[in-house]
Amino acid sequence: MKIPNSLSRKSHFLGTKIRNLRKRNNLTMDDLSTRCVRINPELAPSVSYLSMIERGKRVPSMEMLAVIAQVFQKEIDWFLDGEDIEQDLTPTKGSRGGINGMALEPSFLFSNDILQIAIPEMLSQTGTSGKQFAQLLIRAHQEHHQNHFPELERAAEEVGLKRMPLSLDDLLLIVKQLGLVIRWFEQAPQELLNELGHSAKNVATSYFTPPKTLHLNRLLKQVPTRLKYELAVHIGHAVLHNKDGVKSSMSVGGAHDDEMSESSTLAPQDILHAWRDFESSFFAGALLCPKLPFRQLLERQGYEISSHQLAEVSTSVAMRRMTAVSPYPHWHYFDAYTPGKLKAVYRGNGIPLPWGNMRQVEDPCQHWAVFRMFDIDNVSSSAQLSLLDVNGKPRIYCCESTKVQDLAGNAHVLCAGIDLNPALMAQGEDANTMAEELKQLSINTTGGAVVPKSIKTALTRAANILNINWVARSMQKPAQLICARGNSCPRKPSCYKCQG
Repeated sequence: MKIPNSLSRKSHFLGTKIRNLRKRNNLTMDDLSTRCVRINPELAPSVSYLSMIERGKRVPSMEMLAVIAQVFQKEIDWFLDGEDIEQDLTPTKGSRGGINGMALEPSFLFSNDILQIAIPEMLSQTGTSGKQFAQLLIRAHQEHHQNHFPELERAAEEVGLKRMPLSLDDLLLIVKQLGLVIRWFEQAPQELLNELGHSAKNVATSYFTPPKTLHLNRLLKQVPTRLKYELAVHIGHAVLHNKDGVKSSMSVGGAHDDEMSESSTLAPQDILHAWRDFESSFFAGALLCPKLPFRQLLERQGYEISSHQLAEVSTSVAMRRMTAVSPYPHWHYFDAYTPGKLKAVYRGNGIPLPWGNMRQVEDPCQHWAVFRMFDIDNVSSSAQLSLLDVNGKPRIYCCESTKVQDLAGNAHVLCAGIDLNPALMAQGEDANTMAEELKQLSINTTGGAVVPKSIKTALTRAANILNINWVARSMQKPAQLICARGNSCPRKPSCYKCQG
């Protein structure tokens, strides 16, 4: 189509505005092109053509500009109004992780020598094991970097060649190429008691013995996606750690692992071993769901949890990888086995931790989405919009929770969610005022607050730009006000009686 002269005359700031919007929403040119293809594959610009548009070398047709405008939920005239781009509205990153940092002053008290003495004593007095402390350090590191570990991604891509999905035969071939030999063993799930005395099942799934033997539980043959993950983890161990035997065993279940019940001493190798466990697990996710192909799949599917079926991986692997491959960095992920018991946590968006994943508590807030799912029958997944105070100010979160069953037969709930405040701020919205309004509406209700039309419009626009389908679904129900613990309920009247 020939470009009308009128459009050319109005396009002085068009490329700059598109580039600013793209960067403001954490999109690469490839991401933007993929979004456009999803709307209209015939009119969508290629990556190279987008580059020329942003540099002012080309002017898109009105039809192509309409597709780009739909991605960013803007009117076409906004790109052609002859006004320079307004001040960049990209929100500051702020603190990462759910716990604020503290100034290490006076600094001489935080020297290596003093910490080496004080940390084991602190762990002993609090009853925290070395394994638990190592996991806390790793989680803080992971959240600070918002799941960005390019070296592990590259290592996995070199092994898997960015193929997706990888079949079981593909993984077995990689295992053979690494010189590993598989031996099968039989072990049924065992009934164990967690720290509150509740019954749960645990089962050993695999272990490695040097120099080359990988032992797998025959139960894994019943769940191919779990078998693929176990193989991927041990492949990661072999590639990253040269099969030295440190990553020796894996298990699933709802009770404490053996390591979690150890004495509150910090063995010299605890942190190293825990870090290698994390590296192997992250490698496994990157091997099964390589970053670019999996991101493109999620873009096509609107980040639906069911995307795991197309990737031929477990729900857990897919949801954890969402937090690492999405261009939007403000994600969290929970894996809950009972109301009050978290087995896995990631909080790259700074959402406060609901009472921790090392100890189960008796008064979890009943409005957390990940725990509400335990009381919902005949529903496999559910979206929820939530209000939660962070550093004294409310923020708007949205998540999708889904019920699954582990290899040992325990029911648990997986939850992936995002902080919507940065997305709203990126569009020039007053996210803090919206969150405060929703909070006040929720305080005086027991069943949640109906989202006002003006806020719903802003949230819908942000959801469309993020391309996350379950954000829109969450607004079909009242927003929930949640708190870290039941005895700190902000509702009037409180959901709980005051705890003495």
